[in-house]
Amino acid sequence: MATRTYNIRGKSGKITQKAIMSSTHKKVVVRKLDRDSLNGYVAPANFINEGKLEVLNTSGNVVSIDLKDIKGIYFVREFGDSDSPARKTFTTRPRTEGLWVRLKFKDNEIIEGMMPNDLGLTMAEGFLINPPDLRSNTQRIFVPRTSVESLTVLAVIGATRRHKTAQDTRQVSMFGE
Repeated sequence: MATRTYNIRGKSGKITQKAIMSSTHKKVVVRKLDRDSLNGYVAPANFINEGKLEVLNTSGNVVSIDLKDIKGIYFVREFGDSDSPARKTFTTRPRTEGLWVRLKFKDNEIIEGMMPNDLGLTMAEGFLINPPDLRSNTQRIFVPRTSVESLTVLAVIGATRRHKTAQDTRQVSMFGE
C-alpha cells in the first residue's frame, strides 16, 4: 500500500514531514456533536488510530479529531450532495443479510441501518452501518460508541434456508448411515 508524504506544522510551529494515508482515499463528511461538519478523505482500512480520526481535509491539511467529539463519519460519493441520508429508516423489512439495527444518538436523532452479523467485523470504537437507501449519496456510516445512547437490534436477517428434499431411496447407504 503506497503512502504519501505531507508537510505538517507541529505544536512548536516547526514543519515536519509525515507519511500517512494510503494512495486510495475515501470521501467522508465528518459530523461533529456540536453540529459542525468537515469534508475530507480517510484511509479505507485504518481511519481510526488511538481514539482519534485522521482526516485529510479538502485544503490538504491533516486534521486529527477525537472520537468523543464525532457524531458520525459519513462515507459519501460526492461532497456537494447532502451527507445526511434522505431516509433514516427502512420503509419495509430489508432484504440484505445481517442485523437490522436502530441507533438513537444522544441528541435523540434516530437512524436505522444494516450491520454484519459477525462479531469479528465489529470495531471496538464504534459501529459501521449501511444506511436504508444505498442509492443515496451516503454509502456507509461509522458511528462512534460515544455518540450513541442506545442500539436496538430490530431483526436478524439471514440467508434463506433450503428445505431438505426427500431422500432418494435408490441411493445405497454406506458405512451404516
